[in-house]
Amino acid sequence: MDTNCINRKDNQASGTPSRGQGTRPEIIPAMDIIEGRCVRLQQGRYDRQTTYSDSPLEVARIFEDHGITRLHLVDLEGAALSGVVHLPILETIATKTNLIIDFGGGVKTDEDIRRVFDAGAQQVTAGSIAVTSPETVARWTSTYGPDRIILGADVRDGRIATHGWKRDSGQELLGFLDHYLGLGLRTVICTDISRDGMLNGSSRTLYADLMKQFPKVRLIASGGVHSIDEVRALAELGVFGVIIGRAIYEGAIPLAEIRDFMEQGLPAPDATGTQSEEEQNA
Repeated sequence: MDTNCINRKDNQASGTPSRGQGTRPEIIPAMDIIEGRCVRLQQGRYDRQTTYSDSPLEVARIFEDHGITRLHLVDLEGAALSGVVHLPILETIATKTNLIIDFGGGVKTDEDIRRVFDAGAQQVTAGSIAVTSPETVARWTSTYGPDRIILGADVRDGRIATHGWKRDSGQELLGFLDHYLGLGLRTVICTDISRDGMLNGSSRTLYADLMKQFPKVRLIASGGVHSIDEVRALAELGVFGVIIGRAIYEGAIPLAEIRDFMEQGLPAPDATGTQSEEEQNA
């Protein structure tokens, strides 16, 4: 990993104000794990992989040092193999930092989700399992509450992809969201696979359409984000959060710039995803 991109002594800062719809979105770094290392894929392709660090804990601590409060931790091998692989990394980061972790990848069974929560994740992202076993996700929602389950909507050509983005489920995005939001889920990570890891801009038109279709959803935008200005543009759409990966690891968005953005005056959404009483009664 280039220490000029992720460095605890980075003191550069930006003073540009945020322009959200009443709240600034949470900035959530993505940490994808393969063979115990922090990596990024391009467009979800395992054969287009870049390694940034051999120490996920060190990277997590650097994020925390810069005022980041949340982490999107993805077990890529678990996603591809249909079983959690990197539980020890989750447990290490959870016990040695105060980051709020949502974990995804390979969580398929009641035992899997129990172990992931026991290891310290505050939330679990249900991706492939939401397609292959909707009754399981409905049971988890009932057991753990809707604020602890995030719906993972990984999209290619308008359809949901599964199993580490390797398979086309055939399910259309809007119907998929409509079903699960009807069950009470509130938070959705929507990733445009074609833009993920490409640094060529996010799917703002897609997210604007989703916010119009589902105005109460806590939408987390993911894929292609490459600048703080783009985060501000997504804030204008009313998104709850923005996941950023490669742009952080390669220094396109300096961590100090993120720190400055997070410290600005607009209040952040509640970090756990729990709705306020006013929102629940809206």
